[in-house]
Amino acid sequence: MRLTVLGGCGAWPDAGQACSGYLVEHEGFRLLVDPGYAVVPRLLELVEAAQVDAVLVSHGHPDHCADLNPLLRARIYAQEPPPPLPLYALPGSVEHVLALDAGPRMARSFTSKDFEAGDSFDIGPFQVDSWLLPHWVPNAGLRLTAGGRTLAYTGDTGPSESLVELARGADAFLAEATYPDRVPNDSASYLSSAAQAAAYATRADAGRLLLTHLWPGVEPCQALAAARGGYAGEVRVATGGLMLEL
Repeated sequence: MRLTVLGGCGAWPDAGQACSGYLVEHEGFRLLVDPGYAVVPRLLELVEAAQVDAVLVSHGHPDHCADLNPLLRARIYAQEPPPPLPLYALPGSVEHVLALDAGPRMARSFTSKDFEAGDSFDIGPFQVDSWLLPHWVPNAGLRLTAGGRTLAYTGDTGPSESLVELARGADAFLAEATYPDRVPNDSASYLSSAAQAAAYATRADAGRLLLTHLWPGVEPCQALAAARGGYAGEVRVATGGLMLEL
């Protein structure tokens, strides 16, 4: 299983970067997880839009799904349009993005594969397990397993005991870390810090920790320092271009 980080900014893309977007590949199958703002230009540096086999969305905030629109446009207007794109998302979570382009061509460009947080299902070679995690909108924590390797991804989340189960024994734990060490009171139930992510990674015995969704302006070294104080394993910041073989 290969993970390529296309972007890891929270809220909006910082200069020269993209919001949450992750290409996960196994046995030639390409799964795009969370096509957030500015992800598609980074994706197209690696593969053609028609070569994406499926999309999986953790939740409906635009920094996690807005670039679904240009991805579908690139497929619609290709010289030889590919088959409809399987789109896995929580019910109703991406309707606002799909509504940007009404009409039969857009409607035929994808196939909705709604799931409820808590469901388990397969996408190509990947077994997907999901958990409902606390956020301002319904958010699914996602655990992808293929070829004996596991990637756990939080989407965006506040504190939850489910994070330990989500990340337990994972080869890589891709964890939201909007703030380095302290989450403001008004967001404390719905977002996480690098220090919190480290604590969950330690409890779950995760193989490595990847910090993502850093607030624009937060220096990666701040997040790394906060996480390394609570986790003894490898810690990296999920910045665009990072590629890992699990």
